[in-house]
Amino acid sequence: MNPAVEHIATDQPPHKTTARDVDYGWQRDNQVELLENGEAYFPKVFEALRGAQREILLETFILFEDKVGQELQSLLIEAAQRGVKVVVSLDGFGCGELSPAFLAELADAGVAVQMFDPASKTLGIRTNWFRRLHRKIVVVDAAVAFIGGINFSADHLGDFGPEAKQDYAVQVIGPAVADLHHFALAQSGRQVRTRRGWRRRQQRPSPWTTENGDGLVRLIYRDNLQHRDDIEETYIHALSNARQRVVIANAYFFPGYRLLRAIRNAARRGVQVQLIMQGQPDVLLAKLAARMLYDYLLKDGVVIHEYCQRPLHGKVALVDDEWSTVGSSNLDPLSLSLNLEANVLIRDRAFNQQLYERLEALATNHCRTMPENRTPRLWLWRLTVGFLVFHVMRHFPALTGWLPAHKPRLKPFESPAHDL
Repeated sequence: MNPAVEHIATDQPPHKTTARDVDYGWQRDNQVELLENGEAYFPKVFEALRGAQREILLETFILFEDKVGQELQSLLIEAAQRGVKVVVSLDGFGCGELSPAFLAELADAGVAVQMFDPASKTLGIRTNWFRRLHRKIVVVDAAVAFIGGINFSADHLGDFGPEAKQDYAVQVIGPAVADLHHFALAQSGRQVRTRRGWRRRQQRPSPWTTENGDGLVRLIYRDNLQHRDDIEETYIHALSNARQRVVIANAYFFPGYRLLRAIRNAARRGVQVQLIMQGQPDVLLAKLAARMLYDYLLKDGVVIHEYCQRPLHGKVALVDDEWSTVGSSNLDPLSLSLNLEANVLIRDRAFNQQLYERLEALATNHCRTMPENRTPRLWLWRLTVGFLVFHVMRHFPALTGWLPAHKPRLKPFESPAHDL
């Protein structure tokens, strides 16, 4: 077995201090940079990897063996060979097509490669669909962190063609990096040094801080233990406090009743509410499911745009002129009820304005706006189908409980060279 890796179970780590023991609070005086698409994201991440001196923590849902994946592999190997501690956590479903040779090259160089809930195919089909490691986080030397919705794959670059994804991430420098580092380290199963402030707080920090000043950042996350509803509750709280504007751009939009009501109620109060959704989806069901909700939202003044230039993969939102969020969580049953997700909340006027301008340009130049008074053909058929689809989707997480139970784990990749 490769000495760089050891057996780790995320639900039962070998140390007492874990990320689920902590509710991360607001951190002040951070520098947050919006990174739109792979053209902005990959150069920043790769630059940080080249300069790494002590440690790289990386987790991603998807890593492909394309030009992006090959460059990432090369940089991680170079870092490990110069003595940097490198831990890479990959999802067993999203990265299920990676070749053993690709992973072995990483492991043989000293990279600690871990797969979350890997499973072999059954009749040529992958069956480990649910409770995925969907986060996208990179932390380098506990000094700079990246978080968002962008995977390590060439389909996040414009030269990929019409199917290239539209997506967002952020680079964080400042005190909030310590929280992201602590979280990533604990989730990877590594030993975490405890210090004052890491212990679990009795009162969770408010997602809508009353502190003044820009550069405020807070990490929030969703797991299947003590933080099942944190991201959904944060959205509801932010919408309930909205007074001027709300813009949500989300690839897979099928939230529950409470979040839908919060969106509708904000519009009823006179808040300008805009939703940007997929008009050219990479998953057709996502578009069909979202459209079932249009009439409910449009009648109360919510403006709905469908982005049609290429598939939308973003998971971002802003409220009024300060509050924003960027991360991995969609607003659908998988992200809100099953997957492991992580977002950052940001209180910063300049960042909020920049994000607003980017989303407004997207809505104005590359979207079609749904009419307020739609009179679709076959409305009775659509009403019936919509009712059935909505309730099946809403109860989907509970339905997965009928499947054979298992505990997803992080498992080390073992290079064949060490099995001899």
